[in-house]
Amino acid sequence: MTLEALRERTDALRTEIGRTVLGQDDIIDLLLIALFARGHVLLEGPPGTAKTLLARSFSAALALDFGRIQFTPDLMPGDVLGTSIFDFRTNAFVLTKGPVFSQVLLADEINRAPPKTQAALLQAMQERQVTAAGHTYRLDRPFLVFATQNPIEQEGTYPLPEAQQDRFMFSVNVGYPTPEEEEEIVVRTTVGQLPKVEQVLDLERLVAIQALLRRLPANRDVVRYGVRLAGATRPGSKVPSAKWIQWGAGPRASQYLAIGARTWAALHGNEVPSREDVRAIATAVLSHRIVLNFEAEAAGLTAEQVVTSLLDEVE
Repeated sequence: MTLEALRERTDALRTEIGRTVLGQDDIIDLLLIALFARGHVLLEGPPGTAKTLLARSFSAALALDFGRIQFTPDLMPGDVLGTSIFDFRTNAFVLTKGPVFSQVLLADEINRAPPKTQAALLQAMQERQVTAAGHTYRLDRPFLVFATQNPIEQEGTYPLPEAQQDRFMFSVNVGYPTPEEEEEIVVRTTVGQLPKVEQVLDLERLVAIQALLRRLPANRDVVRYGVRLAGATRPGSKVPSAKWIQWGAGPRASQYLAIGARTWAALHGNEVPSREDVRAIATAVLSHRIVLNFEAEAAGLTAEQVVTSLLDEVE
């Protein structure tokens, strides 16, 4: 696999997914980066903005096994991981695998389930394996989690703990389409049938792309810049905008800034990433990892606005 082949496959994926999902080109690019960098994505946005369709289209374009979990207040960890059932033929317990045993998993409205159920995904997202009834099971590659949540509704929801949010490489805000895009969406979805998404990348090539990106050289200057950005969000930082932050991003943010910038650069034809590549993904990496203090909330600031200010202040 070469960078030229990577760009060709990426363009084909964008085109195929764009047949069903309109007006989300920047978000599709971030999802491709997460796919190639072996990260997970938290999609936030109001209902009807194609969050579920994005996940399904990705799965179809890659011909990967797709699983969906509708998170509800009464959902139990066993509904996610599976249940051990005694098999009288073998005189042993056998795991009936749950939907987590998928290559692409959609955790729909993840904040509607209590923390005990949300935590059922922690090991799977970090280690790509599941431990149940004393046995450990490896998950099939590539194992990508798309989780959605509605930022508007707060009643009957359970905010994701910081440790859970930190498992996601990106947090992406899925907004409304433009009037022109919405008009085209209405025409496509109300006349005839939606186009069928065809496979444009197989598992073997996907794994080769992931391996290629891991082999690309690490630019020390870029790594140092990413570490400074993450450090600027932490207590004790001298950066002016840090006064709005109660708690900052951990080392996992620095790792995702490095591999994300490298992937962003490769998708745009550059073998060696630059600081601009870090800045391109910084908001998606950092915004869900910082906790704003009372003063920031009273001032009406959002995490995205604080990260934008940090980008202007960190040299």
